[in-house]
Amino acid sequence: MKNKIQHMLVPRSFRFKVIFISIICLVIPGIITLFIYNYLTKDTVKEQALSNANRELTIADEYVEKLLQDMMYITNFIQVDAEMNTILKANANSTTEQDPEQRYQQFMDERKVNKTIENITLVGEKSYVTILLKNGKSYTNYPVSDFTPIQLFNEAWFAQMSKIKGYESVWIDTQPTMFASEKMNNPYQVSVARTLRDENLNIYGYVIVTIMENKINQIFENKNSDEEMMLLDSSNRILSHRDDSRIGELFQYRSHLKEDNSPNIFQISKKDYLIAEHEISFTGWKLVSLVPYEKATNKINAIFNKVFIVQIISFTIFLILLTYFMQTVTKPLVHLGNVVDKVQSGNLNIRSRLQGQDEIGRLSKSFDQMLDRINEMIREITDTQERKRKAELDMLQAQINPHFLFNVLNSIRMKVLVKGDKESAGMLSSLSKLLRMTIGKDKEIITLHEEIQIVLDYIGIMNMRQKEKLNVEISIHEEAYSVRIPRFILQPIIENSIIHGLNQSAGTIVVSTKMQEDKVVIVIEDNGQGMDEQALSYLRRKLVQSNSTENSSNKTNKGFSSIGLSNVYERMYMTFGPTFKMDIKSALGKGTQVILIIPEGGGKSDVQSNVS
Repeated sequence: MKNKIQHMLVPRSFRFKVIFISIICLVIPGIITLFIYNYLTKDTVKEQALSNANRELTIADEYVEKLLQDMMYITNFIQVDAEMNTILKANANSTTEQDPEQRYQQFMDERKVNKTIENITLVGEKSYVTILLKNGKSYTNYPVSDFTPIQLFNEAWFAQMSKIKGYESVWIDTQPTMFASEKMNNPYQVSVARTLRDENLNIYGYVIVTIMENKINQIFENKNSDEEMMLLDSSNRILSHRDDSRIGELFQYRSHLKEDNSPNIFQISKKDYLIAEHEISFTGWKLVSLVPYEKATNKINAIFNKVFIVQIISFTIFLILLTYFMQTVTKPLVHLGNVVDKVQSGNLNIRSRLQGQDEIGRLSKSFDQMLDRINEMIREITDTQERKRKAELDMLQAQINPHFLFNVLNSIRMKVLVKGDKESAGMLSSLSKLLRMTIGKDKEIITLHEEIQIVLDYIGIMNMRQKEKLNVEISIHEEAYSVRIPRFILQPIIENSIIHGLNQSAGTIVVSTKMQEDKVVIVIEDNGQGMDEQALSYLRRKLVQSNSTENSSNKTNKGFSSIGLSNVYERMYMTFGPTFKMDIKSALGKGTQVILIIPEGGGKSDVQSNVS
């Protein structure tokens, strides 16, 4: 194999060898990268699809649990309400013979019970409440013509009521609707039942709360049309489904769930499906989601495919540009090779006359000079050495020039940006700006607009360092942007908010201004942990003392990242004089405000004279 490659390269020109090797060195890594990318995206797509399925099921679970918990709330209220239980127990034990006064009292009690039932069912979805006493007497929030409550004694599930204890409930599986007014539009209902017991734990009545099954399947209808979501009982029979005809069927595929009930992928008729489950603990029922895997990954795959196509196009364009530029770069070298061939044949009058500052240009110039100055070789060698030393000195000076550093950082940023890493490119850009502002000595006083840019660059760098992102909100009046202040005034305050207020966690920092007659007020506010009154008083005392000579002499500058609030106060005081005010407001658990009050006239015109 090695011999074949050497055989291909030997008879070819130098240009061909350079272009061929460059393309090979790019194509092979590019193909490997695309292959790895394609392999890794498959796992990512799968993980994202599983995560999306679980998230959708969690949202549906919250809605379904809310419906069922509202039903539980009604049964709880009726079971524990002392006044209602007193009335119900009295009516459960009442005799048929009553005098007019007793009948009137009984009438008022029944009104009170019915009113209470109406009140507790006002909030939430419509529910049907039945209080059925053992003697056949009942209280409902629906007319008896709609359904006769005494028929509940004949229901198959009613036998379970004598077996439950205390606050236990019987959740009744989906049944055909009993209420005449609902049968046409809502063929099925879901109910929960509890017992009412006296002081001796003897049952004297029952409370049954019913909602229409369509309240549950409406939640499923709001989901993706490709996703099949259902409610199952403990025997895996369907209790609620978008398709009413499926209710009561046995769901056969729940066994494909993992042991920890996490989402899984399985096949039905050679087609992949994604299944996930959430259990509703207080009912014993389960929410199950079933969705075709291809549909679940459609959007994610579309994004990855677009990225893949963009990479292919970018790689192709880059390859074409590389070939073109390589031909352009090597063209002078081919021309120089032709000149050398003619000189070798005896033509000493020919010259390459190539212009350029690169290696080929210097080689061509040296070659022409060699032909012109055979008799002046020693002097030419001396001049060449002097030029070489000067070039080395210029290069060394460029290396230690701060502007060279910024140019290098910018070049790195452009290369990173070309490779698609916009986040790293942005960080390099922000770092370059901060370094330039830190090293530069010619801009001690800048506008508020420039200071805001420094803050944004600093926040950008901090967000690259921290796991949790910071959010900064800027609300600056247009006229305030021209206010001139010493540089690096806001950044130390922002740094204090990040480190001490937010503990380097996620949070929001708001920078805003207020215009007050002849003053500009700058407010820096965070939503961090704040501080108590003792810590706030100590910090305010430090600000007041920061103007003293003794305190100033003990300070050390540790870099722009830790200048400190005292240093900010001192620099602003030196710039604007006693008309400048600084205050700090904070409360434990409510964040911190730093307020800078700047005289407007001094900020726009007099700052430079104060500084000088």
